[in-house]
Amino acid sequence: MGRMHAPGKGISSSALPYRRAPPTWLKTTPDDVVDQIIKLARKGLTPPKSVRFVTGNKILRILKSQGLGPSIPEDLWHLIKKAVAVRKHLETNRKDKDSKFRLILIESRIHRLARYYKTKQQIAPTFKYDSATASTLVA
Repeated sequence: MGRMHAPGKGISSSALPYRRAPPTWLKTTPDDVVDQIIKLARKGLTPPKSVRFVTGNKILRILKSQGLGPSIPEDLWHLIKKAVAVRKHLETNRKDKDSKFRLILIESRIHRLARYYKTKQQIAPTFKYDSATASTLVA
């Protein structure tokens, strides 16, 4: 499948490890890992992604079970953060036409992703991306 705003048809993707069991040298128990995830989430940090093989659950499921899940999904949050950064760049560099064009592409991706998450009920049906208030979402 091709890219949304690029001509490439890349096949690169992350590969799952061959072994699904935790490494033999790992001495921590799944409960210790869950406690560590919760402790990091309360501090505002994100734990490493390879937790699923130790605990049997994904990080997001662990956080949601503890009531610490994010208000908006991670990919949408990163797109909003990128749009805020480009908009800040455009305040100082008004003649940068390429950045202005890329901002339009980023914001169209945000709208498309928000529409998808509304149908999947991951975000509120009243969620509306607004560039004026976007910096408060990622702050």
